[in-house]
Amino acid sequence: MKKKLTITVDSELLARAEETARSRGVSLSSLLEASLRKTTAEDTPSFASRWTGRFEPAARNDARYRVLARKHL
Repeated sequence: MKKKLTITVDSELLARAEETARSRGVSLSSLLEASLRKTTAEDTPSFASRWTGRFEPAARNDARYRVLARKHL
């Protein structure tokens, strides 16, 4: 069921949003609805968070590797 919504936005933002909707061939309401759906969807983990901690450090002993390993592993 659709409901009516009144919002207040900056006039420059509104003009850009209207132009974006027009260029995509959709209504401003559809554009806002899609954005709200994306924003409120269940958070899916990022690529980095899915892979963090899944790799073992290589057996290397140089300074550059140690710095990178501390930062990324």
